[in-house]
Amino acid sequence: MTESVLSARNLCKRYGVHVAVDDLSFEVGQGEVFGLLGPNGAGKTSTIRILMDIFKADSGEVELLGGRPGESRERVGYLPEERGLYRDQRVLEVLVYLGRLKGVDGATARDRALALLERVELEEWSGKRVKELSRGMQQKVQFIACLIHDPELLILDEPFQGLDPVNVEMIKSLMRSLVSEGKTIVLSAHQMNLVEELCDRILLIDEGRALLYGSLKEIKRDFAPNSVRVRAAEMPSALPGVVGSERQGEVTLFTLDGIGAQEFLAALVERNVEIESFERATVPLNDIFVAMVQGNAQPGR
Repeated sequence: MTESVLSARNLCKRYGVHVAVDDLSFEVGQGEVFGLLGPNGAGKTSTIRILMDIFKADSGEVELLGGRPGESRERVGYLPEERGLYRDQRVLEVLVYLGRLKGVDGATARDRALALLERVELEEWSGKRVKELSRGMQQKVQFIACLIHDPELLILDEPFQGLDPVNVEMIKSLMRSLVSEGKTIVLSAHQMNLVEELCDRILLIDEGRALLYGSLKEIKRDFAPNSVRVRAAEMPSALPGVVGSERQGEVTLFTLDGIGAQEFLAALVERNVEIESFERATVPLNDIFVAMVQGNAQPGR
């Protein structure tokens, strides 16, 4: 992991007898997209609100951009779970106002707002009142509102909520562009396919406790079955270690036992099989999420 821009150590938060965050520790590296995942009520939003200094942790520590939460608000962009725009104000006016609240002068805020509206294809709506926009349009305005002050760290709570597939692709592209500019993103989302596309590392929590934490690639590798997908012109009838096979179009899925993927590949090469493609089978993050939350996970099986 690169240099840490966010570090949480042993965070705990209770609401009466309910434990929302239970001894949670994690770090976020500079320039990465970090996924904060979990089912509804898992403690994600409470954790984010602690990071943003909206709530105080009962115990534990947070270091954010080298200081305490709240000390670097102008360097953080926050998209909250509860959306809030001034519905009777015009879009450009709202964005400029929010920029000025973050310490950006009016002229700069206006220039940035117009540029961001163009990036999300809303420049023609800049003079419209917020209430005249569709839900998806308002969501995009809310998203770029957290960018208006050019923050280093973005904390995004459900940024794809209410967006159609075209606008999901647009926001994904914008997020990738922001990361290429050196920004860091903490992403909370329920769409596991989008998490797989965007995130470098993840933290999966349930009932306030960590279930999975680390590199997404390593987690998927740990949960991968001992299976491989092979595309070849012709396959021998007898192969070592094969306990099952399934034809999937032009690809054959082989389930192995007592032999690893590399050994199986070597066996194919020894038999002069003309291999067009060879890859280990993987498990979708959605399946891992469900298995972990339901307590049915079996890494490496």
